[in-house]
This record gives sequence, C-alpha cells and structure tokens, in this order.
Amino acid sequence: MRKYFELPVLFMIALAFTASMAIAKDYVIYSISQDIPMGNKDEIVRKNFYVDMGSNQGVKKGSVLDVYRVVSVLDPYESKKRFNHRIKIGEVKVLHSEDSSAIGILNKLEEGEETPVFEVGKMMIGDIVTVKVK
Repeated sequence: MRKYFELPVLFMIALAFTASMAIAKDYVIYSISQDIPMGNKDEIVRKNFYVDMGSNQGVKKGSVLDVYRVVSVLDPYESKKRFNHRIKIGEVKVLHSEDSSAIGILNKLEEGEETPVFEVGKMMIGDIVTVKVK
C-alpha cells in the first residue's frame, strides 16, 4: 500500500489546523430590523440588533455590549501604511440570548464634540461587539 504523506508532513498539517482554531474571533452585528416609520409626530422607531454572540460567550438578558467601528485610513504621504482605528460607537443592551446569538436594543450612542465623525453615524451591520466590562 502506498503512503500519501510522511509523518513530518502530517505533523505540519495538524499544527496548522490547530493553530487556525486558536485565532480570536470578532463578534459582529449581523442583522438589524426596525419598525416601519409611519410619519407620526414624536414617533419612536424601535430597532433590534442581532449579534453572533450568545450565552456560550457569557451573554444573557440585561448584558451590555460595547459596539466598535473599525475605520481604515491610508496614509498616502509618509509611510504609505494603512491604519485601522477601532472606535467605540455605542452600546447595545441584550433583550434575548441563545447559545450563539443575541438580540439587543440601542442602550447608548456615542455623540458630541468628543466623538469622531463617521460616514454612517448609527450602528450598522459589520460593527464589532464585545461584552462591556465594568
């Protein structure tokens, strides 16, 4: 019977596979749903934020998640290097949590003179979420 892989090759494949499993995962907002605006005066349009983080990661009803936006900017002059800025945009409060996902609502939005300007000033799909540590 013919050998397809030598022992060192099998070892390297196993090492690469286990190393790839140890890479940290960013959790994100993967969907947003909202009420349909009816145009009424003082109407409050509610939004649900769906995140791919749940009870397996310690998230439960009432947990607060920090939401960050990664802004990537290229320096075209000096280093020609791309800089990634991870900026807090707000917080989401969890209403419902399952094993690997949760549903939350807006708890706080970072606004004011001390906050950078974003192309989209609200939370959006793809924003990174982490559990808020007090």
